[in-house]
Amino acid sequence: MSTPELLDMFRNTGALLEGHFKLTSGLHSNTYFQCAKVLQHPRHLTEICHHIAQHFSSTEIDAVISPAIGGIVVGTETGRQLGVRTLFAERKDGSMQLRRGFHISPGEKILVVEDVITTGGSVAEVIDIVKKNGGEIAGVGTVVDRSNGTVKLADRQFSLLSLEVRSYQPDDCPMCRENIPLEAPGSRASHNS
Repeated sequence: MSTPELLDMFRNTGALLEGHFKLTSGLHSNTYFQCAKVLQHPRHLTEICHHIAQHFSSTEIDAVISPAIGGIVVGTETGRQLGVRTLFAERKDGSMQLRRGFHISPGEKILVVEDVITTGGSVAEVIDIVKKNGGEIAGVGTVVDRSNGTVKLADRQFSLLSLEVRSYQPDDCPMCRENIPLEAPGSRASHNS
């Protein structure tokens, strides 16, 4: 799937937004990828996750883990296509944790899957959980990498769409200076990561 085809898919489903946004990382941007709007369509979800699963098909993987909430759908479908169990980490009391009886056994090879990364903060937290439980990182797969590959989280890393989308610190944001209303469409309260 080419970058223009993927961008068209995002635009046609209303998943690519333009304006003034507060990202989950706390940064501001004029572009926002609302992956849930494209992933709600089963054919798009299947196709997007096919590319991630295909990229890691020759890698030994015991399970797929995703950060909640955004990564759950794409992680679950990628795991289904790879034929491995899927789990997710979720934020409780400000930190990412394994809950709901999920576990990682020592030596398990875990693929981390996320919808969008900007700074990689949530994925880095999930990687820490995997390592603290004795698991090994098989790779990181994402739908969108807003850093255009500058955020390196694992030796094996793949993004279906990798492009540079400008992000700004809140005190250096041109949209703030222009008094453009700020929207925060993310799935959780912002933090600096």
